[in-house]
Amino acid sequence: MTPADRSEDALQTRAVHPPRPAVPGRGWPTVTPVHRTATFSFESSDAFSAVMADHTQGYAYSRIDNPTSDAFARAVAALEGGQEAQPFASGMAAITTTLLAFLSAGDHVVAQRQLYGGTHHVLTHVLPRWGIGVSFVDSPQEAAAMMTATTRLVWCEAISNPTLRVADIPAFAEVAHQGGALLAVDSTFATPVVCRPLSLGADLVVHSATKYIGGHSDATGGVVVGDHRHLAAVRALRTEMGGALAPDEAFLMLRGLQTLPLRVERQNRTAAHLAGALTKHPAVESVDYPGLPGHPDHTLAANVLEPGRFGGIVTLTPRGGRDAALRLCDSLQLCHIVTSLGGTATGVSHVASTSHRQLDAAALSAAGISAGAVRIAVGLEEADDLLADFTTALDALCEARTGDIA
Repeated sequence: MTPADRSEDALQTRAVHPPRPAVPGRGWPTVTPVHRTATFSFESSDAFSAVMADHTQGYAYSRIDNPTSDAFARAVAALEGGQEAQPFASGMAAITTTLLAFLSAGDHVVAQRQLYGGTHHVLTHVLPRWGIGVSFVDSPQEAAAMMTATTRLVWCEAISNPTLRVADIPAFAEVAHQGGALLAVDSTFATPVVCRPLSLGADLVVHSATKYIGGHSDATGGVVVGDHRHLAAVRALRTEMGGALAPDEAFLMLRGLQTLPLRVERQNRTAAHLAGALTKHPAVESVDYPGLPGHPDHTLAANVLEPGRFGGIVTLTPRGGRDAALRLCDSLQLCHIVTSLGGTATGVSHVASTSHRQLDAAALSAAGISAGAVRIAVGLEEADDLLADFTTALDALCEARTGDIA
């Protein structure tokens, strides 16, 4: 029935039901559109039911699937060499959902000791509440000794946050698979430009896409990559728990992916230059960077990571502990004091009070994190400009220490 053209009801009805846009036969958009809709309509209830039951491909509700978010996930899967990917509202949503998708009460996890603080907190304070046991290890050899009949998952980070230890992914994969478990690798710090864990034996790869994948500090998201069988469990739990990636965020993530290799290559090159130079400054106690010959995993990194790429993060510990670290951060002019990383501008953070604030002194020490550690997430500035900024700030620390001694 067509409402009368001049009635107020007709105007309102037409406002709610505008003409549907035509589906282009040719001339597709060169940029993936933002499908900013919560729901999708169907021509019949049977068609609706078929999609909801996963009997037919399609979209019904953006909490379950959305075309823009799916396009982002497929793009990451292609870069990682995975069959499928599932998008999430944040990196932590991706991490927690992956853990819970493969663990039940009575199960056991073997985890690398050097982990992001949020992940460490979930493993030590959340999973035990549900009867899930966790053992922390420093090497694949220790992992093998900790495996039990109930171990379902081994978890590590390709490049750890913030100590920048490099995981021996092939060895961890062998240990996990011999014990009937899966290997999940958080590759946020590496990105597929620096490391592709699936090709090294991992079953699942997790990213906080907020970081390098988005790359512009303006969107929050996460993603998990793997094969269809494992990702079916991840998708099912994501759907029930509601951690879906919004289409606007997915659009921004897709935009970021287009320049990911260019950005990461430059950030890696600058980080290597900065790390090498900072080791020589008298105010510096230590510099952690896998590209440095003195790093404990330098040889391993050369075998596991892509040739000549060691990541865009440098962890610097100035002499003087926590107070010196805070003064260093506050003295920098080009660097933002921020909690996240991977954007175009260089960011710094005092590790113990930010990304790893959940860890007490004993846990920090066990993870090899000093009270004065400063994480430097290198951006796209000129390398010499960044070095000059850090040199000036470190020189000021030297002057302050000399004054204190005097």
